Amino acid sequence: MRVLRFSFIFVFISLVVVLIVLANQGKGEVGAFDDYLVISAVGDTMLGSTYPTVAVPKESERLHNLPIVRFLSNADIVFGNLEGPIVDGGVPTKRISSGKAYAFRMPTYLADDLQKAGFNAMSIANNHSRDFGEVGIQSTIRELTKKGIHPVGGKYVAEFNIKGKKICILGFYPHPSEYAYSLLDVEEAKRIVKSYKEKYDIVIVSFHGGAEGPKAQRLVYGEERFFGESRGNVIKFARSVVDAGADLVLGHGPHVLRGVEVYKGKFIAYSLGNFYTYEFFSSSYPNNISAIMKIWISLKDGNFVKVSALPLKQNERGVPQVDESKTAIKLLEKLSIEDLSYKPNFIVEDILALKN
Repeated sequence: MRVLRFSFIFVFISLVVVLIVLANQGKGEVGAFDDYLVISAVGDTMLGSTYPTVAVPKESERLHNLPIVRFLSNADIVFGNLEGPIVDGGVPTKRISSGKAYAFRMPTYLADDLQKAGFNAMSIANNHSRDFGEVGIQSTIRELTKKGIHPVGGKYVAEFNIKGKKICILGFYPHPSEYAYSLLDVEEAKRIVKSYKEKYDIVIVSFHGGAEGPKAQRLVYGEERFFGESRGNVIKFARSVVDAGADLVLGHGPHVLRGVEVYKGKFIAYSLGNFYTYEFFSSSYPNNISAIMKIWISLKDGNFVKVSALPLKQNERGVPQVDESKTAIKLLEKLSIEDLSYKPNFIVEDILALKN
């Protein structure tokens, strides 16, 4: 009788242990494993502008109040491209009357939206960060820093210590300055990445490059130009920085989605599209289609593990909403196969859970 009782107790304890292990494994799939770095990445972000006219979102449409933020913010690093300065006042540096240039000026109170949405790194290496000159970009850096968000570009390098690993994010753009490393000088870019790889376990490269607009969805194996200006050879650049030691490459600037690939074990997104671009950007297809990409990379070797995505569609004011039709996923698969001969395997997030 004692033997049977002992056997029953042993089996019961063993069953409990197994259930605990399985439960913990399930939790691991939802959050970030200790062995992984999880990066949420989005593209061009402009929160509203007070120039040339005032167009700022009402409270319900502000970024931090959107349901999608629950997915966006659940990561070790939350990254986006800040398309314009965060500044009150100032004088624009562009002649917008030509119709070929746009100048944005996000009021400083909207910096709260980035912090509350979970961002901890934002690129300033782009063609709008200096729309209001030195005053504008210095205000941007100051406002981001106050909110605990790392500006990314040139000498401004985002640095993190996560799960015992040293991580940095570098920012590149065709016109080099103290706010951007050069996208056009590929050999110099390789040297820069290699030098950071000697000091950091994980190096992430952000770049703003390539042509813009609906006709720029397809990747070009060569130099791209926009309004006569060189916007770089983005395929050569991205693969070259991986060769030099980059573990993840995130592109933005064309304002449309482009294909993705895994090159030598490293994930490259060539354009993340428009994320939140209030009022002043085109909200027609394909400019209004994007996704939040959540990328898992190994902390052991920096290699790509998996990617999940939340497909988005902007409304007429440029506010992103969950897209039940999953257009972004279909588009990313099509472009990746046709342009890069790579078939991505996106884990599509629970759309209904994040719709409201």
